[in-house]
Amino acid sequence: MTAQIIDGNALSRTLRAQVAVRATTLQALGITPGLAVILVGDNPASQVYVRNKVKACEDSGLRSVLEKYDATFSEADLLARVDALNRDPAIHGILVQLPLPAHIDAQKVIEAISPAKDVDGFHVASAGALMTGLPGFWPCTPHGCMKMLESIGYDLRGKHAVVIGRSNIVGKPMALMLLGQNATVTVCHSATRDLKALTLQADVIVAAVGKRNVLTADMVKPGAVVIDVGMNRNDEGKLCGDVDFDGVKTVAGWITPVPGGVGPMTITMLLVNTLEAAERSAP
Repeated sequence: MTAQIIDGNALSRTLRAQVAVRATTLQALGITPGLAVILVGDNPASQVYVRNKVKACEDSGLRSVLEKYDATFSEADLLARVDALNRDPAIHGILVQLPLPAHIDAQKVIEAISPAKDVDGFHVASAGALMTGLPGFWPCTPHGCMKMLESIGYDLRGKHAVVIGRSNIVGKPMALMLLGQNATVTVCHSATRDLKALTLQADVIVAAVGKRNVLTADMVKPGAVVIDVGMNRNDEGKLCGDVDFDGVKTVAGWITPVPGGVGPMTITMLLVNTLEAAERSAP
């Protein structure tokens, strides 16, 4: 068996084309979906992520506003900028790129963003909406994973899904989204005993811990769907995920590659969330 590839690049192109069409419809009403991105400091990875997000906006007919500040920018000044953007009717989504410098309380900044503009889906109100099934913005990475499962027509009802990782950004919301589609969900983490015994029962495995080869071929049930959220570097310096791709693809039924899997979907769902924020603001 060789697993079928879930191509995140191809799915992203499809979804972004749909975003562009919906953005054109809004523009006819005098509304241009606007995303404000704030970058504090000079983290090289953050600069790449922000550049990709801004370009994706522009390519899809959305307006982007990038604000860059030195690493010495104060927490009070950052909170003031967030407040101003909250009140700006031309801005529909606000994204503060993480990580922030150590002197700034990231959670305090996230909570300062209006839930109506929280297109990252990190606000406590967004988390509560996800947990209770109310309308809100889902965090982009797990939302992208759900779209990938949807793209292959996978019915989660009654399936056993194992999520490896319990972060607020991926693991926990991923588990809630899977539960919302009637999967039976097990969340594994660093204190889990006998991870292999659990993953061998799984119909769907989502690996999201940021550790190479956390999932190997002997841990996967034949035909399982494997979603790799990890972003690491191998010994040669090449990008790789949390999954031993070459081994697992001989056992799994479906698998996402790294790169070209979940990564492009994360940015795509940011565009979708920003567009939806603009649509909700329409009179």
